[in-house]
Amino acid sequence: MLLPVFRSAGLLLVVLMLGTSVVAPAQQLSRLAPGMDNKSTRHLLRVSVTDEAAFRQWLAQRHPKAQAQPEPGHARLWRVRGLAAAALAECPAVTFVEAADRQAHPERQLNGADFTVNKVTTTHARYPQVTGQGLAVSVKESPLDIQDIDFKGRLINPDPQAALLNSHATIMATLIAGGGNSSHNGKGAAWKARIAQSSYDNLLPDDGPGLAAQGISVQNHSYGVSVENFYGLEARAYDQQTFQYPNLLHIFSSGNSGNRPAPAGPYTGLAGTANLTGEFKNAKNSLSVGATDALGQVAPLSSRGPAADGRVKPELVAFGDGGTSDAAALVSGVSLLTQHAHKLRTGNLPSAALVKAVLLNTADDTGRPNVDFVAGYGQVDALGAVTTMLEGRFGEGLARQGEGTGFSLPIPAGTHRVKVTLTWTDPAAAANAATTLINDLDLTLLDMDRGQVWRPWTLSTFPHLDSLAQPARRRPNHRDNVEQITIDNPAAGDWIIRVQGYQLGQGPQPFSIAYELESGLTWVHPSEARNLRAAESALLRWQWAGPATTARLEYKPAGQAAWSLVNSAVDLAQQTFRWTPPATAEAVQLRLLTSAGATVSDTFVVARPLALTTAYSCPEETLLNWRRVPGATHYQVYVLGATHLEPYRLLTDTTLLLTPAEAAARYYAVAPILQGRVGERGSTIDVTLPEYGCYLRSFLARQLVTDTVQFDLMLGSTFRVQTLGLERRAADGSFELVQTVMPVTALNVLLTDAQPVVGRAEYRARLQLTSGRVLYSQLQEIYYVPATADVLVYPVPVAAGEPLTIVGPQDQELRLRLFDATGRLLLERLTDTGVIKSLETQGLKPGIYFLRVSARGSSREVTRRVVVM
Repeated sequence: MLLPVFRSAGLLLVVLMLGTSVVAPAQQLSRLAPGMDNKSTRHLLRVSVTDEAAFRQWLAQRHPKAQAQPEPGHARLWRVRGLAAAALAECPAVTFVEAADRQAHPERQLNGADFTVNKVTTTHARYPQVTGQGLAVSVKESPLDIQDIDFKGRLINPDPQAALLNSHATIMATLIAGGGNSSHNGKGAAWKARIAQSSYDNLLPDDGPGLAAQGISVQNHSYGVSVENFYGLEARAYDQQTFQYPNLLHIFSSGNSGNRPAPAGPYTGLAGTANLTGEFKNAKNSLSVGATDALGQVAPLSSRGPAADGRVKPELVAFGDGGTSDAAALVSGVSLLTQHAHKLRTGNLPSAALVKAVLLNTADDTGRPNVDFVAGYGQVDALGAVTTMLEGRFGEGLARQGEGTGFSLPIPAGTHRVKVTLTWTDPAAAANAATTLINDLDLTLLDMDRGQVWRPWTLSTFPHLDSLAQPARRRPNHRDNVEQITIDNPAAGDWIIRVQGYQLGQGPQPFSIAYELESGLTWVHPSEARNLRAAESALLRWQWAGPATTARLEYKPAGQAAWSLVNSAVDLAQQTFRWTPPATAEAVQLRLLTSAGATVSDTFVVARPLALTTAYSCPEETLLNWRRVPGATHYQVYVLGATHLEPYRLLTDTTLLLTPAEAAARYYAVAPILQGRVGERGSTIDVTLPEYGCYLRSFLARQLVTDTVQFDLMLGSTFRVQTLGLERRAADGSFELVQTVMPVTALNVLLTDAQPVVGRAEYRARLQLTSGRVLYSQLQEIYYVPATADVLVYPVPVAAGEPLTIVGPQDQELRLRLFDATGRLLLERLTDTGVIKSLETQGLKPGIYFLRVSARGSSREVTRRVVVM
């Protein structure tokens, strides 16, 4: 952890050559949000006022029909309906007017997650104690699925009456803090954190005391409205809340509107620029997150900056297969891990500013070099952030006007890159301020041995596409409350990180810094926490900080001496390589060979996920089984405990019998053990689902109407099965055995009645166990029409008023004519093309009738005698 080595007023060292210029005064501010329809009275408006009593009096006198009420929990904010924005702006007590009725919507398009991209799985493997346990996250949007087993025992105040409107909130909560109970894909970044939820129907911050009471340290906002590029009342309110609750970090998706121009403000009309989806995302003290693909390239639809006053937005990007919603959720989870690491080291929750400093400082550069308005400070790196916290590579201080605080930074020889980031929680600015920075701090990095000063990377904010695309330059930054310095191949020696209070509008100002010394080669994926699937293509990942070079990539089964070549010249700068592991099940290692030596990966398992099945679920016992994995010495069975899956039984067999009490735990999974390593388990199953049945999975007739009576029977298991029979209901209601199968060796059995009766019949399967217990399937109805018969009519006799069933040729319309005994035609009709037709006998008197049946268009006719009782 960095500790201040000096504090002084004025100039600390002559070689620093600090500037003395001051920030220019703010320009006159508009009272209306940019792009607002100033004439319409249909919108619900939000206004900020300086004097609430004066505002109420002005409304009562000037616009008595307008409806106004205070915003709950937000002093000096009001909601007004029935009045145009321009009219409200005339009130002397009003400082700003914006629309309050914009509808939030989820910002997700696809499904998929890969936690190897941002090194989350590597963090799980390297630091298994860093899980987010003891922390809580809030997911602000629509209600999530409180029955999802990935959240079991960790939901804060769940509302069982909340309607599940869509799956978006559930997916976000899973990415952030899913417990991995359903499968590996259900494991989130901070998989032991608690989860709260709130509604995005209110775009202002949630009640601060309420969040504090729930212990919320991160709130995720994976939603947006239309493109808005200004610092409004919502952005101001989020900055105020972070200033009031300095440990609370708000994380927003940047939006999926990266191809749209800014609708208003200084960047109006510039293609693909300043298109964050919501003015609340322009807050200074939060993080806005864009999306990348699996190779780290920013997605074309990921919204980008700058903010209206030229600040860097988004600050971070992360992999988001479903857009920026997924990316923001992932960063929320990584933020919880970063907080947990700090708590493990210090016992305290870090400030939001320190978490930001660490996240931005450890982010992997992507896109244009250093900072830019597309990828911000880069791709979030969970491993780097957690390692920085655990190793104490950070510092905190208090800046005062004109004073400088220094931190000693020894840089060893061979360092490829040094990176230092300064952040602070800045006071809220006035709505629609042309410049929102209130307290301006300066970061410099001093090479003490050579007297050289390095300044932060700063972007051009001139409203022209060419200017905004210019690479960052080293110069003072008087716009952002984040400053970052990187130096490639720094000279070894004693360096000083210096933070100067340049111009403080509301000082003194607490600040946070983080630093990183990059060098060497590190494996990222695969790891102990994430294996590879046999014969499936996968991206190998590593982190390289060094000059351009190639390496030899090899693999070998664990425990063997010989390495096999994968590729003789892998470009380390690419940091990825696609490889298809062999179709095997074994523990494996990879290594990269360079002139400096070998870098060996974790020992990981190559295998396919092991699926658990319920063979049967009977009242007295439940049988679980799974396939045998070649080379597996044991199988680890898991059961869902109070919050997470827990090891239950370690077996050498591939079956497990559960008592009724054990089956009541419901959720089980299994994984193979290969060479002492746990392989990938399959999905967790609910062993009590009714479709598993007690031995009998299904019993179905091959055809409802047929000239050969056959049934397909599916069993869940043959364990303890003695005989299998097919039974037909007799005329007296009893059942007679028509076929017996013994021994029973297959799960799928074809049953046949070799001598069926003509017409309708009912069948069931009979299963006898070695214990003597007999099980029966559900009844199946079948209509047997011999091949020699053209038409089947039943029942005969038929009770008056009951329907008469006619079974005829398939896919043909039939002409039906009913005559009485004297030959008088009583009824004539055409049927549909179904095999089974019905003829009503309502109104017929008891007696003998004759039914003549012919196919439509055919002269051939069949006559059947019908007796009505």
